[in-house]
Amino acid sequence: MTRMKLTRTSPARTNPARVPSMRTVLAGAAALLAAGGLMAAPAQAAFALPAAPAAAAAPAQVRAGTPAAHQVFTFFEAYRGAVLGETGETPRAVRERYLSPHLNVRLDAWAQQHDADPVFRAQNVPVDWSVQQVKDEYGFASVRLTELWDGGGSQDVWYTVRLSDLRIVELNDRPAF
Repeated sequence: MTRMKLTRTSPARTNPARVPSMRTVLAGAAALLAAGGLMAAPAQAAFALPAAPAAAAAPAQVRAGTPAAHQVFTFFEAYRGAVLGETGETPRAVRERYLSPHLNVRLDAWAQQHDADPVFRAQNVPVDWSVQQVKDEYGFASVRLTELWDGGGSQDVWYTVRLSDLRIVELNDRPAF
């Protein structure tokens, strides 16, 4: 009886031109992971929700580019276009699409009481605006919209956005939280 010796040969040794070495594979995987981590980090940071609320003495974190800030920006742009007659929609229709029914009722009362546009909080239309999400907690985001007026003035209007459906539930001259 003859004994045969079985040996195991790695694929790299059988045909080095076809299969890369383990060192090459590991180096490539490390490079891909590093590049993927670097590309994903800014996107994760832009949409990441903060952990627990910060201490009251700490300054608020300002975050732009969040879904809530984008929703306020989109609403304001559509509303301004409707007020200026640039779209086929009425300002009321835009408000009904983005704002809660309760907020719409309150804004109507505010407009009557102040004889001004309840969204712009003025009698004229701002020439430009910027939006920043300042805080979020308990399922709501606080978003500051800064209106810029012809002549250089500015005014902040604070929006509260329900994060579950991005419905704007509050609009005021000061932050709700």
